[in-house]
Amino acid sequence: MAVEAHAPSAGEYIVHHLTHLGNREATGLIDFSVIHWDSVFFSVVLGALGCWVMWLVARSMSAGVPGRLQAAVELLVEMVDREAKGIVHNEKSRRLVAPMALSVFVWVVLLNTMDLLPVDLLPRIWAWMFGVAGHDPEHAYLRVVPTADISVTMGLSISVLLAVLIYSIKIKGLGGWLHELYGVPFGTKPGWAAPLLVPFNLLFNAIEYISKPLSHSLRLFGNMYAGEIMFLLIAMLAAAGVASSGYWSTILGGVFQIVWIFFDGFIALLQAYIFMMLTIAYIAMAHEQH
Repeated sequence: MAVEAHAPSAGEYIVHHLTHLGNREATGLIDFSVIHWDSVFFSVVLGALGCWVMWLVARSMSAGVPGRLQAAVELLVEMVDREAKGIVHNEKSRRLVAPMALSVFVWVVLLNTMDLLPVDLLPRIWAWMFGVAGHDPEHAYLRVVPTADISVTMGLSISVLLAVLIYSIKIKGLGGWLHELYGVPFGTKPGWAAPLLVPFNLLFNAIEYISKPLSHSLRLFGNMYAGEIMFLLIAMLAAAGVASSGYWSTILGGVFQIVWIFFDGFIALLQAYIFMMLTIAYIAMAHEQH
């Protein structure tokens, strides 16, 4: 006896689109032992795409009148270089910090703008390619916005933290950095109270180092996750209008979709810019002597 297929409910639809293509069944909890293959795939592909486009532009650079793509890349490079010069005053460090910040900005922009694709487009293509029903709860999991995955944004922010630690040791020396850990901000002046201040200094610096990647990653993740939820809700509004022949719901869903595309596109660029600026700022802080 065949089981009659039924359309997913609103809750099933949202849960389906918020479940990753992982190496085991998702639990709904943050579990960093689970590999989200969709996040890995789209992050690698978009990173390679960004590098390829930048390489093509660099290879075809001309001294004459630049094309639109070359002009856009030149403006982007100048913007990042200007921001790096205003924050990182060590010229030698800027030779690496500016290109790293440019790479971060381009990569995060590409990851964020995946949110502008129709929510069902790539999951349906994936389901069609592998012969899976579009809403099969056992197989058709696919999330296409890597920055709406906390493991991706946390990985990016931890990479920035590693760069901060490397520059801290490089600029201040290992001994100077260790002295800063136990001697700042309360100091270690000679006296009977000096040993009592060391634990407080260590605790203060540990909190600072932990809070940087947390705030760095959660800001980007929260904004992109909210944008993904909004697109799902708008898609459900339009789908409900089609199912019930409610033309006003369908029209409103379409209007909201267009409006939100422009707004979410602005948020995607803004969050990439903020992530880049915080990357530069954190590395600049590693150059400060206390």
